[in-house]
Amino acid sequence: MFKAVNLIELKIEKYNVGLPKFDIELVKYLINKKTGYDKISVEIELWYKIPHLIRKNNNLYAIVVKEEDRLVLLDLLESKPLNVLGCAIDIGSTTIALYIYDFIADQIICEFSIDNPQIVYGDDILTRLHFARKHENIQILRKITIEAINSALKNFNQESIYFFSICGNTAMTHFLLGLPVNYLIMEPYVPVIQWIPVLKARCLDLRGHPSARVFIFPMVGAYFGGDLVAGIFKVGLHRRERPCFYLDVGTNAEVVLGNRDFLIACAGAAGPALEGGIFSCGTRAIPGAIEKFELSLERGEINFKTIGDLKPVGFCGSAIISLMAQAFVQGLLTPEGKYVKDKFPERIREREGGRILVLVPEDEPSAGKEIYVSEHEIKSFLRSKGAMYTILRLLCEKAGLTFSEVEKFYVAGSFGINIDVESAVILGMLPEEALERSEAVGNGAGLGALKFLREPNFEEIKEIVESITYIELNTEQRFLELLTGALIIPHVDLEAFPKVKKILEARRGLCSE
Repeated sequence: MFKAVNLIELKIEKYNVGLPKFDIELVKYLINKKTGYDKISVEIELWYKIPHLIRKNNNLYAIVVKEEDRLVLLDLLESKPLNVLGCAIDIGSTTIALYIYDFIADQIICEFSIDNPQIVYGDDILTRLHFARKHENIQILRKITIEAINSALKNFNQESIYFFSICGNTAMTHFLLGLPVNYLIMEPYVPVIQWIPVLKARCLDLRGHPSARVFIFPMVGAYFGGDLVAGIFKVGLHRRERPCFYLDVGTNAEVVLGNRDFLIACAGAAGPALEGGIFSCGTRAIPGAIEKFELSLERGEINFKTIGDLKPVGFCGSAIISLMAQAFVQGLLTPEGKYVKDKFPERIREREGGRILVLVPEDEPSAGKEIYVSEHEIKSFLRSKGAMYTILRLLCEKAGLTFSEVEKFYVAGSFGINIDVESAVILGMLPEEALERSEAVGNGAGLGALKFLREPNFEEIKEIVESITYIELNTEQRFLELLTGALIIPHVDLEAFPKVKKILEARRGLCSE
């Protein structure tokens, strides 16, 4: 298969009978001989260079881009270039991930992320969407996003970047293109466009080669964006024989279940809790964030490790999930999310609105501030973890499956990389089947955009979009019915969690093991 950008060496043939009698047609003929493609177009800027180039050189190097069903000649060079680059970009609501790929060497030469500058106009997407209802404001969001990307690429030879592959959720895609969002935030929540044709980078003010192209992953709906399509493309969910889950936990918890026969999906508000967003002492994975807790009631200790071994500024979602699982197993936390005070009286304190567990006392030498988690926050977390499990169970029901019939649980994002699956199962966030069948895929969206640079299969992307059935949770009565049982740890139906049940029985002395 062709890559998004291809370097082709052309041996210039002298004019004779049977060859095209026009310069441009001759070049197209030579590219056709090398590629087999009939549909070939040439950038207008090259019309003025080609007559001289083909008469001056015996060999030329064509840089050709794949655009759906045709090839486009973007540049014709006299010597072989050192680099022919592509840039894959995942525009997240918090961070923008970038991957620089060399088409000649077929390798990633750099990957990094930057903060999304839109945050100054709202930490959450809804705030930004309301801000962007005015035309001048959405142009501000578009401009600062493009400027941030261009600035991030300034250390590379931008003239060598011939292709951008970009994904983002539906809101981020609208912001990038400067599209109206007025009708995206009111029922029936209609996006502007689904399939975005390949664009010229200069039309978006992206700095690359003057003729560089941009592919933006299509959207399925208001709550199902190109980032999720890219993630499905990355793991090949739509090609699997047996059904698998794809989970992407970020602003929302977005979940897809399917295989080569079907894809069903939905999104819920579980994301912020699972990333630490509902906790007053929660934080992103920044220097100073607690990434691991170790609870020992026997010794009366809560130990922790921070990113960079700095003073703690808060805790990551994955760290608090692990801590709560430990607290539950050791009997400090009840199934309803209440603290058992006599289990750890030194650290459990009464506050207005309920009890808190002090994780890092303010007077601890290594602390900069008191870090705690309250029962009220745990209650909110239980709703989110319950929503996650319920989404998984609901999709299985819709497909007529049980968890035992699911071959793999692909978990994307930092949640997938950092989460301790056993802790998630103990809390009833994931089914026990995930213990042996989960696979962290990293930034599935960004890696899907990167995969497109290597495998620009436009038809496959269209196939994914057309195969998806989206489930609206707010209209699903069954979701609310199932959620009720998932609001305790691990679940009302403990038989669905036999390994957790065994752990609890052992703790209570009901098991001889």
